[in-house]
Amino acid sequence: MDGRSLTPQEIKLQELKTIFPEVFAEGKVDWEKLKATLGEDINFSNERYVLNWAGKSDAFKVLQTPTSKTLIPAKEESVNFDETENIFIEGENLEVLKVLQKSYFGKIKMIYIDPPYNTGNDHFIYPDKFSETKDEYEKRVGDKDEEGYMTKDGMFKKNSKENGQYHSNWLNMMYPRLFLAKNLLKQNGVIFISIDDNEVHNLRMMMNEIFGEENFEGEFIWQSKQGGGSDNTGLVKDHEYILCYSKNKESTSLSKILIEAEELDKEDRYGKYRRGRELNKWGSNSRREDRPTMYFPINGPNGEKVYPIRNDGSEGCWRWGKANMEKIVADNNAEFVERPDGTYIVYEKIRNQEPRFKPYRTLLKNIGGTSEGSKQVKSLFDDKKVFSFPKPINLIKTLSEIGLIHKNDMVLDFFSGSNSTAQAIMEFNKDFSRNHKYICIQLSEKTEIDSEAFKAGYKIIPDISKERIRRAGNRIKEEILKKENKEKSEIPFESDKSNIKLDLGFKVLKLSESNFKQWQQIKNKDAKALEDQMKLFVDPVSENATVENMVYELLLKSGKDLNSKLENKNDFYAVNQDELVLLLKIVNQEIIDTVIASKPQKVIALDKLFKDNDQLKTNTVLQMKDAGIEFKTI
Repeated sequence: MDGRSLTPQEIKLQELKTIFPEVFAEGKVDWEKLKATLGEDINFSNERYVLNWAGKSDAFKVLQTPTSKTLIPAKEESVNFDETENIFIEGENLEVLKVLQKSYFGKIKMIYIDPPYNTGNDHFIYPDKFSETKDEYEKRVGDKDEEGYMTKDGMFKKNSKENGQYHSNWLNMMYPRLFLAKNLLKQNGVIFISIDDNEVHNLRMMMNEIFGEENFEGEFIWQSKQGGGSDNTGLVKDHEYILCYSKNKESTSLSKILIEAEELDKEDRYGKYRRGRELNKWGSNSRREDRPTMYFPINGPNGEKVYPIRNDGSEGCWRWGKANMEKIVADNNAEFVERPDGTYIVYEKIRNQEPRFKPYRTLLKNIGGTSEGSKQVKSLFDDKKVFSFPKPINLIKTLSEIGLIHKNDMVLDFFSGSNSTAQAIMEFNKDFSRNHKYICIQLSEKTEIDSEAFKAGYKIIPDISKERIRRAGNRIKEEILKKENKEKSEIPFESDKSNIKLDLGFKVLKLSESNFKQWQQIKNKDAKALEDQMKLFVDPVSENATVENMVYELLLKSGKDLNSKLENKNDFYAVNQDELVLLLKIVNQEIIDTVIASKPQKVIALDKLFKDNDQLKTNTVLQMKDAGIEFKTI
């Protein structure tokens, strides 16, 4: 505080920083970054304090490139598709994040991801040919086997440490995904990212750039291993890290640990109390020489001078300063317990029974390591090791305790693997009577032919992910049955205390090409090719499109989320009652009248439905306008 009012320039800079924290470096605007963020084609210079790497400017191009892809439902692979609000998406996560931008912008409360650690043996998607043509790019990203699964010879590659751009490849992979993920967070949202020594330094700098250094919450150290190693090894690495950033720290409140009130089991002439903290002790710094100003006398029970003496008889120090210690004594809130040698241990008297809260610590131990995560998966899959190094449930539940405030927050995991996050959220909801929902995203990565997963019939990782949710949900049902001692058919899966329904289902959706034909750039001004393409757009619907798939695509591209209420009214679909109507099958005046009578906010119709009936289309446009309904054809 210097007493000065803010200048108009400073106010504008503050506003800009709120919108684009990533374009500020050491408090000043990085103009090149601002231009790149706004979509300009630039190359970064390297003459200032900034995280830079090979391909960084191209990483901006990757995240700026729009996608025409969509998500299509797979109801047969889902559990309770029409009722559940949990979502599992099978597809490449960068494209999926782009698809979700409009519908889920600012709606996610917590993100947890466990990305590739870049150990030198990881396979992940990273762009390495930014100069290629669109046709070359599409051929490469479409590098799939005959069953449609992405191969490791295409974009999904091993990033070997011998690669000259080893760190750059990882940064190019992570940067656009984290940038897009930030958009999905609420203003009070928080993100947790698991990482180890290989990239924690780069990840911290990259997160400072994307989220703003001021939004750094902390770096958790998780004890991921107990035992292991040998006398012949170097250092045994017992821990990993979890970086935590807020979307906007000023708007974010992390949860604290609730300490239930203890019984007041003692009494003096002033009332009941319980024994609190020892006041002549200060942790490891409890010697007089450690804190010399904290060594002073207070009035004892018989008027004598009492000094802070340690248990070993040496001079110590008080927990608090002179004024606070004297006030505790004066208020009769100090309990003096005499030792055999005549010195005293002094305790605080706690006279209230109110619960208290204390913050979580960044050292996470005794909550399970990687071996515990493996045991949890094996216990669900008949003792088969179908997935390597999954995160333990208690780790994600602990992070959920910290990051989730309300009872119905949304959680996102876009490197979901075997789906520890989905199971953790379901168990967290059961344990704490919450109603949190999850969106989990996993690439269609093939399992190794010689793996237990492949031998058990799981050809791709999403097969494991989906089966784990099913089995975990069934196990939770069994636990509830056992606890409540009721017949399975009678279980409402509802807590009597909170009246919250426990959602153990999940919708499966898959990344897919658009249901609508996409305009292709014509090379060499080929008039015939242009004419042929114009003919294609007389009917914009792709050959393989279905009405249901079009509904979900238009839902997303209209900014509606995947849990919107859909009603099939035979001739048209209604979304969230009166928010949106989709005309995709047939149209006539009777249907138009019915739609207008329902008073929707917006109507989208296929233009081809008005073929050979221009009068109906003209009348529809006028009627919609008169009724105050936004009308659009495609």
